[in-house]
Amino acid sequence: MRIAYKKRNLNINLILGIVWLILGLLNLNYNGENNWTDYGYLVIGILYLILYFYQKRNKYLTIENGILKINGSFGKKINLTEIKRIKKFAGDYIFTKIRYGTSI
Repeated sequence: MRIAYKKRNLNINLILGIVWLILGLLNLNYNGENNWTDYGYLVIGILYLILYFYQKRNKYLTIENGILKINGSFGKKINLTEIKRIKKFAGDYIFTKIRYGTSI
């Protein structure tokens, strides 16, 4: 089972990527001399677009073979058999493990 990111989050990343790319292209066209720092807008735009496509392809949460996995650069894993308690607080779900009371 895969749980996707909200469409709002994906659309915000796409819009920010396009806006930063447009600003970068305008900065390169209307600025007479281009330094290496002038390419920052383009880099930020490309990074936002990469984030958009990564989040669209790799969903937020995956439950497979008894393992709950949060996808991302610092993703976390937990076995479903280790979950002691599920608590909803301020719109977030908190999963508490059996050992040491750690949560993800």
